[in-house]
Amino acid sequence: MKPSPGVAQTELLRRESARSELALRRQARSDLLAFATAIDVPGRPATQALLAAHHALLLSALQRTSETPYGRLMVFMPPGSAKSTYASAVFPAWHLGRRPGARIILASYATSLARQHGRRTRGIIQQSDYSRLFGAALTRSRSAAESFALSNGSEYLAGGILSGMTGHRAHGLILDDPVKGRDTAESETIRRRTREAYEDDLKTRLYPGGFVVLVMTRWHEDDLAGGLLPAGWDGDSGALACRDGHVWEVLCLPAICDRTDDPLGRRLGETLWPEWFDAGHWAQFQANPRTWSALYQQRPTPDTGAYFKAEWLKPVAMLPARGGLHVYGASDYAVTEHGGDYTVHLVVGIDASGRLYVLDLWRAQASSDAWAAAWCDLVLKWKPLEWAEEGGQIKAGVGPFLLALARQRRAYTFRRAFPSRHDKAVRAQAIRGRMAMDGLYLPADAPWRAEFERELLRFPAAVHDDQVDALGLIGQLLDHIQAPRAVAQESREQQRDWLEDEDDAASWKTL
Repeated sequence: MKPSPGVAQTELLRRESARSELALRRQARSDLLAFATAIDVPGRPATQALLAAHHALLLSALQRTSETPYGRLMVFMPPGSAKSTYASAVFPAWHLGRRPGARIILASYATSLARQHGRRTRGIIQQSDYSRLFGAALTRSRSAAESFALSNGSEYLAGGILSGMTGHRAHGLILDDPVKGRDTAESETIRRRTREAYEDDLKTRLYPGGFVVLVMTRWHEDDLAGGLLPAGWDGDSGALACRDGHVWEVLCLPAICDRTDDPLGRRLGETLWPEWFDAGHWAQFQANPRTWSALYQQRPTPDTGAYFKAEWLKPVAMLPARGGLHVYGASDYAVTEHGGDYTVHLVVGIDASGRLYVLDLWRAQASSDAWAAAWCDLVLKWKPLEWAEEGGQIKAGVGPFLLALARQRRAYTFRRAFPSRHDKAVRAQAIRGRMAMDGLYLPADAPWRAEFERELLRFPAAVHDDQVDALGLIGQLLDHIQAPRAVAQESREQQRDWLEDEDDAASWKTL
């Protein structure tokens, strides 16, 4: 007897559904991204059913690392980005089910935090979908949050990084938040003990070919990640040859994009996870430049600085009135758009007591028309008495274009060129001496303050030093104009050479 059309259609739909579910299971077993989509992730709100772009990027990096002999991965993201959810709960659950007999050790700064990660991992394994996917479940004899085993022979152990976990071996090591906070990060003793625990206690637990995943926000230049990263690392992502002899894949995602080679393809100024965090969320953390630079931009600032000292930088709630200041500017030009060095325009003011204030700063990897327009904007806004720049080929190349635009916009000021003799440290010595005696005052809420301070405190080891170069030109300019003979000579030149382009002095003068 043939089934009725309705019954036949129902059976067809049932079989199609079964095939679809089987295909999803197969994909989730072999693909971490599919697994994270298919399961209930502890703590993930229903509104986040679709993975954010940075989560997908992280999951792909985690799978790639686990499938690479001696795989190494560093993950730097700001607090609240759910990096631990996917790296320390979803990923180990998937790996333990997918690889029967796999062993994973997870370590954090405290056993309590490691136990919390273990509890979330265990919660995923206890889901009915998990057992259908992998045919594995927790064993009754060993099911504690910090130490459990699966029926497929896989095992999991979690503990504090300094607690010692000898006697256990692993195919993979996950270190999540090895640093508790600012106090411990600034303790040289704890930083040394953390490195020793990683090298002597944890890494030695790995089977040959085992992988390591380091997940953290940066607190200190000399934290665990800082001791591994190449010297002079400045936020790069990708495969990097590190100081331990391994090639590490580094995934660095700052809260606000400040690089043209962002792993997510963000434009400069775009934020992380805009579907979840609005601009106001990030803005509240920018008041403290040191915290912002480290925890949120993943580039910690040195405690004191080698060439410029932290105590010389003095934030102020309000700048003095423009009328009480002598205003000057300086530029460090770059000629490559979207790469290489930055163009920096810096505006400073000096009050009657000799205090030096940074009034404004423009910095970008931009084309000549963009930075020339920005230069004109600053000249028109602040009306500086003089503007310092570097002489030589760069001045000769950009001078005619800048002069033409300035004339068009009537942005007149006296430009003085300084030769680029000596190295950068020597050229910055004048401003360094002034700062050491009288300090440098900065608007506390300026959006550029964190990166400005960071570059100064890392100089001369920083990858970029364009802001230091511009500040050094300010120092040379201030030394020059305060010489009485030079001032008199300038006055005669100003009367004679208004808007006259010269090779050995300024490009134009004010009336």
